[in-house]
Amino acid sequence: MQDRYTGDIGDYGKLGMLRCLAATGLRVGVNWYRTPDEDHNEDGRFTQYAHDGSYRDCDPQLWASLAQILDAKQRQVESLEVPEILDAVFFHELLDFSEVSFRERAGIRADWHRQALATLNGCELVFADPDNGLMVPSARRSKKGNKYVLPEELFDYYQQGVSVIYYQHKARRQDVFYTDRHNKLLQDERIQGAEGLGLKFTRTSLRYYWFLLRPEHAETVRRCVASLLAGPWGRCFELC
Repeated sequence: MQDRYTGDIGDYGKLGMLRCLAATGLRVGVNWYRTPDEDHNEDGRFTQYAHDGSYRDCDPQLWASLAQILDAKQRQVESLEVPEILDAVFFHELLDFSEVSFRERAGIRADWHRQALATLNGCELVFADPDNGLMVPSARRSKKGNKYVLPEELFDYYQQGVSVIYYQHKARRQDVFYTDRHNKLLQDERIQGAEGLGLKFTRTSLRYYWFLLRPEHAETVRRCVASLLAGPWGRCFELC
């Protein structure tokens, strides 16, 4: 997550989803996987939804709150960390490799991850929001590795008693590619017994939300997702 994305159509969708989950009574945590703003592209520009009213009925309160943030030019993740938008626990520390040597990255990331685990300890459902999604081999040794979530980070949350959702940007690949990667995660012995679920946000830039559900949370989340799809959000999300 970069500050420049705050309030865009992607935020509207993911926060709408998380608000539905929080309404079930589950204690929600968010790790933004916050990274420094970049300026080489125009990502985060999809904000027209907040002014033309076409998506207002999905969640009128959220819609109005995000429109206010955009109009006030307060595009930083802290603007989202209020109960009126999402009643949750947040971790927004920056993960920045821009001035960090290769030898230092693993240690810095490990310290950052330990802070996140401690901050979000006690939550029942944690959302991980990296820019790109699940780590790919080509990025593991790169400065851009901070834009991905590591499988072992997801597993650490799960072993802390937490169900996990992670963001995945859809690049130029078929759905089956992302489904297969998620299913492979579910085979890891560190999350034995986890149930998988996937939602795809189908507006503008496509994106997925993949769930690793603990048995004690699975039925609650399934019912919530079914309700989400049966309502106005159903035109924006579909099951993977």
